[in-house]
Amino acid sequence: MSHVVVVGAGIAGISTAYALVRRGHSVSVVDQNLYPAMETSFANGGQISASNAEVWNSVASVLKGLRWMWRADAPLLLSLKPSWHKYSWLAAFIAQIPRYGENTVQTVRLALLARQAMADWAQEEGIAFDHVRRGILHVYRDQAGFSHAERVNLLLAEGGLQRRPVTAEEIRTIEPALEGRFYGGFYTETDSTGDIHKFTRGLAEACGRRGARFVWGRAVSSVSANGREVVVRLKPGDGAETGESLRADRIVVCAGARSRGLARQLGDSLNVYPVKGYSITVPLATQESRAAAPWTSLLDDEAKIVTSRLGDDRLRVAGTAEINGYNRDIRADRIEPLVRWTNRHFPGVELSQAVPWAGLRPMMPSMLPRVGRGRIGNVHYNTGHGHLGWTLACATAEIVADDIDRASSA
Repeated sequence: MSHVVVVGAGIAGISTAYALVRRGHSVSVVDQNLYPAMETSFANGGQISASNAEVWNSVASVLKGLRWMWRADAPLLLSLKPSWHKYSWLAAFIAQIPRYGENTVQTVRLALLARQAMADWAQEEGIAFDHVRRGILHVYRDQAGFSHAERVNLLLAEGGLQRRPVTAEEIRTIEPALEGRFYGGFYTETDSTGDIHKFTRGLAEACGRRGARFVWGRAVSSVSANGREVVVRLKPGDGAETGESLRADRIVVCAGARSRGLARQLGDSLNVYPVKGYSITVPLATQESRAAAPWTSLLDDEAKIVTSRLGDDRLRVAGTAEINGYNRDIRADRIEPLVRWTNRHFPGVELSQAVPWAGLRPMMPSMLPRVGRGRIGNVHYNTGHGHLGWTLACATAEIVADDIDRASSA
């Protein structure tokens, strides 16, 4: 068995640590935060959604993005501030358009594997995370949107997912609280929702019980590997004047949007870009709000907004994408569309105490995560999951753990 350092304690890093430690590897997890799941895994949309596996690399998506460029409240906002990383990433994103179908099918297959692994882990470790199994309902306002969804459905089916069309009348039956007029929708009964922060923290506690070591509040200053040993140097913390080093047999980089810089130090090119997403968490403090909020998870395809019910007393509403570098500002003009959309479709929900949040989704141009070895044989990656981090993480963690198992026994 190997000693493995995992850099990053979001959903990808903690899933990787768990997959490794349950197989008997010695695992050390390093994160600059004081707790797990404090950045992109803190308050995402909450969906575990194989039905949302369609990649964005299409001519239609690019044209929509161009039309939305001058709208501050657009579902996709592209900052025009010059950046070589941004424009090279966009060029690589466009170059993936011919692989749209192939990448979508591959994403579905990963999502289905991850779904089963997540359910098994949660049951085995007794993790409570406000899991709601009422499916995900995609809604469409016009025939054009619905027709596109029909074509996507063929790819989802090829990947092994069953998603059925529903009429406007059936939408009202599936989610009676939803107000508004819709042309139709698609319903995936096997998808679910939950609180990613609670799940990741629960899984981290399980890692600790199984012997994993955690180094909290320490950023990585540099990494190096030579095929036999990995050295992870940490910045000073907790009053220490000098940093310390961790030595291990292998490293798995799960550092989200920061993975690109670490990969460069390890001799690899990793074109991961931070695509910012926003959410609001709405306390359902009154009986009226609880009754007016949806239980079925929704995805409004035109607005690119999703909802998740987090137990009896919280509603998560999330969406939008912002290509604006490593900016973590929570912009009022990006939160306002989430509030407005919620008020329009669920007017009985009290929104005065909604808590805004923004996180940087680490996204590869292909929208497929980077999973596997680097140029140096004892360097591994599990990062770049984009907007489907929770949906895919448990499967990609198992893939990395399988690879390290093979390498350790060779």
